[in-house]
Amino acid sequence: MTNQYRDDYPEKTLYLPGPTEVREDVIDAMAEPMFGHRMDRMTDLYTTIVEDTKEFLDTDQDVIVLTASGTEFWEATTLNLVDERMLVPTSGAFSERQANVAERLGKTVDRVEYEWGEAVKPDDIRDALESGEDYDAVGMVMNETSTGVRNPVEEVGDLLGDYPDTYFVVDAISCLGGDYVDVEGHNIDCIFTSTQKAFAMPPGLAVCTVSDAAYERELGKESASWYGGFQRNLDYYDRKGQTHSTPAIPLMLAYRKQMKHMLEEGHQARDQRHREMAEYTREWAREHFGLYPEEGYESQAVTCVENTRGIDVAGTVEAVSEEYDMVFSSGYGDISEESFRIGHMGEHTVESIRELTDAIEDVAGL
Repeated sequence: MTNQYRDDYPEKTLYLPGPTEVREDVIDAMAEPMFGHRMDRMTDLYTTIVEDTKEFLDTDQDVIVLTASGTEFWEATTLNLVDERMLVPTSGAFSERQANVAERLGKTVDRVEYEWGEAVKPDDIRDALESGEDYDAVGMVMNETSTGVRNPVEEVGDLLGDYPDTYFVVDAISCLGGDYVDVEGHNIDCIFTSTQKAFAMPPGLAVCTVSDAAYERELGKESASWYGGFQRNLDYYDRKGQTHSTPAIPLMLAYRKQMKHMLEEGHQARDQRHREMAEYTREWAREHFGLYPEEGYESQAVTCVENTRGIDVAGTVEAVSEEYDMVFSSGYGDISEESFRIGHMGEHTVESIRELTDAIEDVAGL
């Protein structure tokens, strides 16, 4: 018998490290009648979301909004910028995956390795850059979702100012839009995200900024990404104001609606709201458990709580979901029972996060 999707699942409030909650009017925006991706209406839509994104991020860099997960830009930035060798500090599951992607693409990857929960140290990156190896790029995860570590990409970017031939690629998938970063001010050539995280949009779109230097770098390479190629995407935008391939139009309609909300709030105010949520969640975690990430490097978008009480994490996650219709996350991979994660990103507030922590306290008997 073929399984069929049921339409009677209870509605749950999401406190995951993504996807996160989406406003009702943003969901509603996806229900507009369909139109062609080569019509003037598409030009109006796509140019609007690209220019709004540049305004929100306060960047003059080019912006690509692509129908894809953020993973696409691991591949694309590697193919577009790296000929031979890349430096990747690894401190959790996603930075390790970034290094693995580059290796699968045939690149030589030198890792600067840290234990899970530790943050990348800029001095270690400088030592690697001064080792005599020529690196085409440094790839770095800004917000390590598996451990709740916020890495110091600004400091690493600053030191890369002394290495103009080494491009700086930042995976900000789980924090951009909720953790302010000055892209040009810290020599970032490409920073990318997925819409279902701190942008608080439905999944399915990836966003990447591209510096002039990164664009020129791709032009000088013999091979580059086809789907995620800087030249292919940006030249088509300059000529047509559209995407080179058929996009997920309903998602872009949702993007337009939510980006207007984000611009109305403002990037700095959005950053401050995320900071307040993070501070509340950390204080709660310290009172009842502990914090998994290294002190001073805690994420602004997701808190990884160390399970110092030895509670049944999976059972607690399930019970909170069943009894309160709230969904948070077990720890990632090997630390699934040693930790749990609370996503405080997107449209959440301190008040809505408190509702979750109250539910956890009740279920866990704290």
